[in-house]
Amino acid sequence: MKYAVVIEKGPESFGAYAPDLPGCAVVGESREEVVELIQEAIELHLQSLKEHGDEIPLPVSSFEFVNIAGDSSFAAREQ
Repeated sequence: MKYAVVIEKGPESFGAYAPDLPGCAVVGESREEVVELIQEAIELHLQSLKEHGDEIPLPVSSFEFVNIAGDSSFAAREQ
């Protein structure tokens, strides 16, 4: 199964969470670290759900990038 993951860059760290798995979130010092940590967290989360006889949520979330037309100052902030 593939779960959508949101990665956010903060002032001093990165965070990631899986929208389809409430409570499944991690924080790390780099993007690479947070990707590894969320992979492990999802695996452990699903294993725990199975062990407790809970239903495994199906991955239903998706993502889409949208372009915003307008002032060039937006483009500078995107990078």
